[in-house]
Amino acid sequence: MSTEADGTTFSDDRAPRTDVNKALMGGATYRSLSEQKLSPQEERFEKARRTSGYVLAPLAAVAVWCVPLDIEAHQQSLAAVLAAVIVLWFCETVPIPVGGLIGVSAIVLVGVAPASDVLAPFGSPTIFTFVGAFILAQAMLKHGVAQRLAYFVLALPGVGKSTVRIIVAFGVITALLSALISNTATVAMLLPTALGILAVIARMMQEKGLVKPDFDPTRLRVGTALMLMLAYGAGVGGLLTPVGAPPNLIGRGLIEEATGERITFAQWIGAAAPVSLVLFGVLLLVLLLVNKPEVRRIEGVEGYIAERRAEQGSISRAEWNTIIAFALTVTLWLLPSVAGVVVGMDSSTYEFLDDRLNEGVVAVVGASLLFILPTNWSKRQSTLNWSDASKIDWGTIILFGTGMIFGSLLSSTGLAETIGENLFGTLGVGTPFAITLLAAFLALMISETTSNTASAAVVVPIVLPLAAAAGVDPMIPAMAATLGASFGFMLPVATPQNAIVYGSGIVPITQMIKTGIGLNVVGGLILVLMLPVTAGLVGIGA
Repeated sequence: MSTEADGTTFSDDRAPRTDVNKALMGGATYRSLSEQKLSPQEERFEKARRTSGYVLAPLAAVAVWCVPLDIEAHQQSLAAVLAAVIVLWFCETVPIPVGGLIGVSAIVLVGVAPASDVLAPFGSPTIFTFVGAFILAQAMLKHGVAQRLAYFVLALPGVGKSTVRIIVAFGVITALLSALISNTATVAMLLPTALGILAVIARMMQEKGLVKPDFDPTRLRVGTALMLMLAYGAGVGGLLTPVGAPPNLIGRGLIEEATGERITFAQWIGAAAPVSLVLFGVLLLVLLLVNKPEVRRIEGVEGYIAERRAEQGSISRAEWNTIIAFALTVTLWLLPSVAGVVVGMDSSTYEFLDDRLNEGVVAVVGASLLFILPTNWSKRQSTLNWSDASKIDWGTIILFGTGMIFGSLLSSTGLAETIGENLFGTLGVGTPFAITLLAAFLALMISETTSNTASAAVVVPIVLPLAAAAGVDPMIPAMAATLGASFGFMLPVATPQNAIVYGSGIVPITQMIKTGIGLNVVGGLILVLMLPVTAGLVGIGA
């Protein structure tokens, strides 16, 4: 007797029995695309894509350089370099940060601007915001603070008895953590726990005869839903704060540089939080419609989580130190905005706090505390050492710096203005809604095929003058492009978190595409419709 997994009992003593633990937990918990066993078609495509950059990047540069354009020579030189870098980013011929560095070097070599001017953005306060936030995140990961929070949420009453509640809980955990630490690190950290819970669910289904004895536990719909919730929940949560995702800091920096207006930490949260909340609801709905779990009620997960929490023990001194440093940093980030609401933006108190509590400086102060607060005074051991700090994502910091350089030069050379005016003349978009729609979906489409950080670095500098040429306040369209750059729900190459869950072997590419298309379209429309309202309520673009 045998049917599909629809509640009907299977019984076939002759069939071999799947070892669920080996199938789900026997391999590495993180495999990049290059470490996966690709199909012949996928392997051919990846090789062709990466190899093509060696030819296409120089051709793109030469083509733009030689085509007679009615622009100044230094603008055309910058456009040629940028064209080559974009090709390198799309093809991933070299690591994406290295592609940025090649472009920065080429800018100086072809004489677009002197090295001192080109490299100035690497001294931006936002670079220090990145460094400080990454070091704080490293402490959370090293000492298990993030993992403890995850187990706490999963252990809440009733969560472990329902597959839907577990999927929702994982989404909430991922979104909250991704608002404060790297999306990639969050997903990589939670993946082993998700695989462990999936193994419990798969064994339960096997023991109750809900699947064939030799079923493939990597192809359960509940597993696909759980894995995609990890990846997509991180993307949605990363929108919440300026430090939630690299495109946020890049876009905000470019907006502030171009407009001279500042977007505070609290303003960003006020504008992005309602959008993220609605997006999370849409994510859950689409995810469960496309990947409906085979079972609703489950047993054994609560015991699994209880065992993991017991292994953690009580909160250590290092964890308390990390919590103190992180809490102080977030408090100081929000303090100027809170003071502005309480005593007014024109008060001397607000001006003092706003002037002194620069976000980059605050991040560095918080990170520095981790090297001061002791865990063992007799041995002079602090919460972190420099070996820990050296493990942060320096590639993203380099990519951010190069992205800021391109954005700054696009503005200073006038090339961005030229592109914006030509786009305005060609497309004829002239309303705030049309420009915001164009900005969001352009960033979203580019982020599907290259780094979301690179997407923000390319699209935002073009959107700003496009809006200006149309006589539209550029703040909202540029912020829509910034947030849209973090979407990328459709393909494994779109974001690192997509690559991680795809690399687990649990998510078929067809299901990622089917789920991602719906999220891209509906999510993009929600962003375009909601952002002007929420941003206006907190004084952005007003």
